Amino acid sequence: MAVTHADLEPSPPSSDLGSKTGACLMVLSIFFGLFCFILCLLAEATRSQVTWSSDEQECVYSGSGKVPLLCGAAAFVALAIAMIVEHTFMLISISRSTSSPLVIWDPDSDFAKSVACQAAFFFVSTWICFAVGEILLLIGLSIESGHLKNWATPKSSCLILRPGMFTSAGVFGLLTVFLAAGLYITALRAQRALQDQENVRREVLEAASSAIYTTPTRLPPLPPAVVNQNTVATQYRSQRSLSDYLTEFEKYSYL
Repeated sequence: MAVTHADLEPSPPSSDLGSKTGACLMVLSIFFGLFCFILCLLAEATRSQVTWSSDEQECVYSGSGKVPLLCGAAAFVALAIAMIVEHTFMLISISRSTSSPLVIWDPDSDFAKSVACQAAFFFVSTWICFAVGEILLLIGLSIESGHLKNWATPKSSCLILRPGMFTSAGVFGLLTVFLAAGLYITALRAQRALQDQENVRREVLEAASSAIYTTPTRLPPLPPAVVNQNTVATQYRSQRSLSDYLTEFEKYSYL
């Protein structure tokens, strides 16, 4: 079995956006969003109703409101957990990103502008949907908790929720987790683009360094003046050695 370069690369850390931990946490947050939506439907189906007397001067609740109160409270907590899990993980991943600080985007490029616009849209819309959903759930909880005791006692006024309040909260909860998933995908795209840019820069540097070490160094040719000086010096040394040799020969010949 052949071993490729991808097999030799270290696995991404658990805090990385593209890791298995990130994918599992995103799926978990979506599951909490679906769970919140189901609980909101149950709360809507079991919400308290009001029955008026024949003269419409007294009203009686149809139930204590415990079931919709528990379902609404569980939906509130589930949506908060989904939001906290998604955004906390993304903040930790971005803060611990291993991308080189030398690799930056061109702010005028089309890709950078599109990613920035998408991230801003998903971030703002996620928090708006989350705030609206949680506020609707809080309103429902406050109203349903107002008649836990003596709910069967006739009253002159009865406060109830409008139809569709809990359902709207569940819809906003679903929008929250799906928009947060869109923000996660956008951040993952940006990180992958930075990693690709860093890999290209590293390959260029490695190619340049290998070319420098493999190419033999060639010295530039000497100027003509230096060549002539070397030639004259060589001829002078050869003539001087010949004259010295003749002088020594004459000295020994007289002897």
